[in-house]
Amino acid sequence: MLTRKQYDLLRFIHERVKETGVPPSFDEMKEALDLRSKSGIHRLITALEERGFIRRLPNRARALEVVRLPDSVSPGIGGRSSARGFSPSVIEGSLGRVHSVPEGEEDAPAQGVAVPMMGRIAAGTPISAIQSRSHTLNVPPEILGSGEHYALEVRGDSMIEAGILDGDTVLIRKCESAETGDIIVALIDDEEATLKRLRRKGASIALEAANPAYETRIFGPDRVRIQGRLVGLMRRY
Repeated sequence: MLTRKQYDLLRFIHERVKETGVPPSFDEMKEALDLRSKSGIHRLITALEERGFIRRLPNRARALEVVRLPDSVSPGIGGRSSARGFSPSVIEGSLGRVHSVPEGEEDAPAQGVAVPMMGRIAAGTPISAIQSRSHTLNVPPEILGSGEHYALEVRGDSMIEAGILDGDTVLIRKCESAETGDIIVALIDDEEATLKRLRRKGASIALEAANPAYETRIFGPDRVRIQGRLVGLMRRY
């Protein structure tokens, strides 16, 4: 399934190619999706390409081919206004799995795995590093897989195009390494914890937001410690 922004872009490209035989320009895509910069379009196109919905044709300008259209779109992933109020579901993709939880049922007895809630994590402006354990959540085991896990409450909007909204609870598998493209908990200078997509640029580490309003931050490898990798997300409705 696709996020709303990914779906809207795919449909726009498909309709433009069907009408004119030529894909839209990046400026046209930016205007159609009401984004502030073309960097957001680059990220959406990369996500669609990674999921097999479009293909870039080599040696041709503006050459995008729509390979297939999705059967459905993840409800409410495009922004805060439509993110609340959808039925319980599990959404799979680069985000991992999203599990919506009725308000007040996070700690209800259930057949699940007890995951410690470790505080808040910034997806936007910096906040304090990860806090101490406060309580536990019962999480369906199929969301987690193997390994040790913890949960964090998201604060900020820098990961909205990855379907991660302010107030969501992210499920993190503890690890000290990750692949480029993974969404990770990064501890910067042992002071600031943040949730961002990992990109490696030579010997440097880039922490990339999923919101064109935020710039990618680049650090030396000795300044960033990986605290875990995103495997799932829980959302109230």
